Amino acid sequence: MRSQLVIVGLGYVGLPLAVEAGAAGMRVTGLDRDATTVDRLNSGLSHVDDIDDATVAALSSRGFTATTDESVVADADTVVICVPTPLSPHGGPDLAMVESACEAIGRHLTPGTLVVLESTTYPGTTDEVVRPLLEKSGLTAGLDFHLAFSPERVDPGNKTYGIRNTPKVVGGLTPACTAAASAFYRQVVDQVVQAAGTREAEMAKLIENTYRHVNIALVNEMAVFSHELGIDLWDAISCAATKPFGYQAFRPGPGVGGHCIPIDPNYLAHKVRTLGYPFRMVELAQEINTRMPRYVVERAQQLLDRAGMTLRGARVLLLGVTYKADISDQRETSARDVVRRLRALGASVSYHDPYVPAWDVEGEPVATADPDLCTALGRTDLAILLQQHKVFDIDLIERHAPLLLDTRGTARPQPHVELL
Repeated sequence: MRSQLVIVGLGYVGLPLAVEAGAAGMRVTGLDRDATTVDRLNSGLSHVDDIDDATVAALSSRGFTATTDESVVADADTVVICVPTPLSPHGGPDLAMVESACEAIGRHLTPGTLVVLESTTYPGTTDEVVRPLLEKSGLTAGLDFHLAFSPERVDPGNKTYGIRNTPKVVGGLTPACTAAASAFYRQVVDQVVQAAGTREAEMAKLIENTYRHVNIALVNEMAVFSHELGIDLWDAISCAATKPFGYQAFRPGPGVGGHCIPIDPNYLAHKVRTLGYPFRMVELAQEINTRMPRYVVERAQQLLDRAGMTLRGARVLLLGVTYKADISDQRETSARDVVRRLRALGASVSYHDPYVPAWDVEGEPVATADPDLCTALGRTDLAILLQQHKVFDIDLIERHAPLLLDTRGTARPQPHVELL
């Protein structure tokens, strides 16, 4: 039976789309090169935070199957590419998985198919990279098949906004491509926003995350000098946030993590550099946010010094090591850089995170603290709150931590407690 939709890449972007499309009544097939992921999904098991096993089982009951067989593309009305686009070792976009997906699709592409790229990348990718690879099939984009870009807007852990109620930006290679992609997405989302073309849609995603990246860097830099000035920056931000217009609150932290903010602005900076310009705002924001883990360790060192201890040999407990609260996702988490620096300075590091049963940094396991948080705090010299999971009782942590550095601004400043 012909699939209405084939999703290439069944991770944090592809699987939620599959769930929503299945709920909308589409026949969905998932294509992934990871056989383990495919086997788990076909067994009704989820590997994504926001999707439980029951949801995967319900999706399967609607006819969903996962496969590693690329030939399923030949029977698809629509193919959506949701593969990762990490940074290369040189700091530019690594499009290897996008290119591999396009080559596989091109080998089985049939006339009339709609192909949509959702993977975040730099402006021009859909036209300059994806289109030529697909046209190796002998078919012409915009004439024989439709081609479009639609940036993913998945926010892991967000209980309010999901695929259905988050507006979907769509930009096609031609107006007809835009119309075809819009018609597809209207089946699974409440609102479709049509961009002028693929480049505008690609740029929209980068604007969203560059905006966040720069503003987080601003408050992170403020955190450094606010400490020196004796200012409670979190209180100042809360006061500023009472203004009903012209301001949006961003708050400092130990760095930035996740699949978007530390990565996406670099795609844009990479593209701008090919024009011979520096993208100074992004480069400065990257510098500030990247140095925050080092600043966290410096502050930890100062706390221990004042207590008559040194960081070398100190028992340091990290509370929360995921990049975002209340999820298990550790992609690009700043906790890794904190661990590297603490280890380099001779500290004994352990962690407590109910979402992460085992964790290693650069292949070396990080010790798991006692599951009883009171006991774990009693066995440490310094606790650093890196992520404020809802399950963490901040009052309990304040009472039992000998010393506490709170990088999230949730604790009350006390002789043994400092905010970042």
